[in-house]
Amino acid sequence: MLTAYRRHLKSCRRRDEGRSYRNCRCPIWVDGTLGGAEVRESLKVRDWQRAQEIIREWEIENRRTSLPTEKSPQEAWKEFLADISARKLNDSTIRKYKLLNRQMEEFAQRRGLRVLADFDLSNMSQFRAEWKDGPRSGAKKLERLRAFFRFAQKRKWVAENPALDLKAPKITLCPTLPFSQEEMVRILAAVDQYKEEMPSHGVENGRRIRGLVLLLRYSGMRIGDAVNFSTERLEGNRLFLYTQKTGVPVNTILPEFVLSALEATPKVTDEFFFWSGRGKLESIVRSWQTRLRKLFKLANVPNGHAHRFRDTFAVELLLAGVPIERVSILLGHQSVRITEKHYAPWVRSRQEQLEADLAAAWSRDPLVLLQSGVHQRYTERSGATTHSSSIRKTGARGGSRTHMRKNPRRILSPQRLPFRHPGTAYLKHSTISSYCSFTWQRRLRPHAWCQF
Repeated sequence: MLTAYRRHLKSCRRRDEGRSYRNCRCPIWVDGTLGGAEVRESLKVRDWQRAQEIIREWEIENRRTSLPTEKSPQEAWKEFLADISARKLNDSTIRKYKLLNRQMEEFAQRRGLRVLADFDLSNMSQFRAEWKDGPRSGAKKLERLRAFFRFAQKRKWVAENPALDLKAPKITLCPTLPFSQEEMVRILAAVDQYKEEMPSHGVENGRRIRGLVLLLRYSGMRIGDAVNFSTERLEGNRLFLYTQKTGVPVNTILPEFVLSALEATPKVTDEFFFWSGRGKLESIVRSWQTRLRKLFKLANVPNGHAHRFRDTFAVELLLAGVPIERVSILLGHQSVRITEKHYAPWVRSRQEQLEADLAAAWSRDPLVLLQSGVHQRYTERSGATTHSSSIRKTGARGGSRTHMRKNPRRILSPQRLPFRHPGTAYLKHSTISSYCSFTWQRRLRPHAWCQF
């Protein structure tokens, strides 16, 4: 039998109370016998519930399972960052991981979490509660946190991934907002005003901003790719976008006036249009984003940003009837599902198909048919809609009554049959087949009535 207890540290205030006190954060040890052998060692955890689970697993298997290796958060993050650098991830992705590393180390220092195994679900919830990110940024950061602990779990630094039990925040997808034609006209008209308000050292960038706007609008590139645009990617009116995994290059065609605007754009170097090619691309991208915000303000375009040019490029193609699979290739998405997620409402063929499906469904709706028939009857003709004559007061061929009873059982009752077979006695109680034969006889002799 195994017994768990806390081995109090020298700095623990409850050290004098011995094993009987458990409400501290000192390491948990186990003492007893297991499989005929004496056991006394550290469980390398500080959470009491997790310690009980480990002891329960040992007693079920009647042997000690491998415990996670003690690893400090600093050492774990150092190896993880080295691994993602070796995987050649994007610099912006590595920068976000480093930010998460700093935040996690600060949290561990404040909470006194010495090893990585101390990050249980409770600590992880408190760590996530300190984030000041929005729903989308928080969800992305949670994905990075799960990736880090998955890396640590495979290397036996933690027994389980505590970030998996954290639920992602609810994300409400914002609708795609392309620029309207009026907004595009105002943006291009504001370029001249932008040049006039630029200081003397920014005149060249004022002349370049028109080429950048047209390149963003008619190529569908992201702001980073557009700023990094070089002369090598342009051959005639064909613009090289990227190379697919199969090795096939993907090109797009630029209109003539866009090519003329690029030719009139002063280049920063012989190779690049919008930056020198030295330093960090992210810095120059932020500078161009600032210039574009000023341009949107001059054009009186609210909520303007560079990615809306890309949305305009995609939406205009979809409204022109270009299949979404081809638009996905031009946008460089890894899967068409990403394109459908953001641009499905703008697919013209899909909208037309939805309208056709609705029209087909309404054409078979009894209520729609009834309302349409009543409307047509009262609008096309004003006379009587039915013509009938009655030969009896009670009505057999018209009027407000009919010869059919409401109760179907009474219709098939032999006593209610209005005829009899010629030369026979009164109709006996028989089956429906007799009813059918008498009906045939009635057609031959319609005046042979029953005597009631």
